[in-house]
Amino acid sequence: MIRAAGLGIHAAELKGRGDYVTAVDRESQQVILRALRAATPELPVLAEETGPDCVPPAGGAITDGWVVDPLDGTTNFHRGFPVVGVSVALLEEGVPVAGAVSAPFLGQSWHGARGAGAFDGRGTRLRVGVRPVAEAVVATGFPFRAPERRAGYLRVLAAVLARVEDGRRAGAAAIDLALVAAGVFDGFFELGLHAWDVAAGALLVTEAGGVVGDWGGGQGHLATGDILAGSPGVHAALLEAVGEGSGGPS
Repeated sequence: MIRAAGLGIHAAELKGRGDYVTAVDRESQQVILRALRAATPELPVLAEETGPDCVPPAGGAITDGWVVDPLDGTTNFHRGFPVVGVSVALLEEGVPVAGAVSAPFLGQSWHGARGAGAFDGRGTRLRVGVRPVAEAVVATGFPFRAPERRAGYLRVLAAVLARVEDGRRAGAAAIDLALVAAGVFDGFFELGLHAWDVAAGALLVTEAGGVVGDWGGGQGHLATGDILAGSPGVHAALLEAVGEGSGGPS
């Protein structure tokens, strides 16, 4: 549906601070949900855009079933910037076991399954980068939905930039994570994301030999949305930077 819509300036509705939805978000979600329900009618689905075709489980959380972001990077799509993705992941007991990310305007896709590896659309196995931390390029996203967390984020950002070569901010977390898995970026960190933003990408990173966790060093990133990911060395450096940033954002 995204490819059919074409890249350009698209009308968008404002859901919240810096948070948009377009008709293509909804259309893409309907197509994905039809496919998932035809194949696995017994599994619940948690998707970003709510509505009569997607009723989240009690509490809005999911431990077994599908998590779907029908259009990751809606602001990019709305403004005509081509870093736009689709992310679908399957969870079992709260852990991603299969996932796929597509970047239709970039002509790229990535997929993986737990214990079976991660691959790009040409079938090439993904491997995280092996660059030294001082040569690493890491992706990030700003806490635009939670301005009260900016000061803490900026402390961590400064600590990260003191360790790595450079940073990038493209605005689509699923694609950022896929590019970490592919060795394009060496790491990724962000605050306040949702399970549908990161579940598939996190699986790709771990299957590509990387490490994914939360800002406290645990595995709560799907619940909290505070995520650190990267090659083992870069992930360790990101976790160290969070500690240096006064224990992370408040």
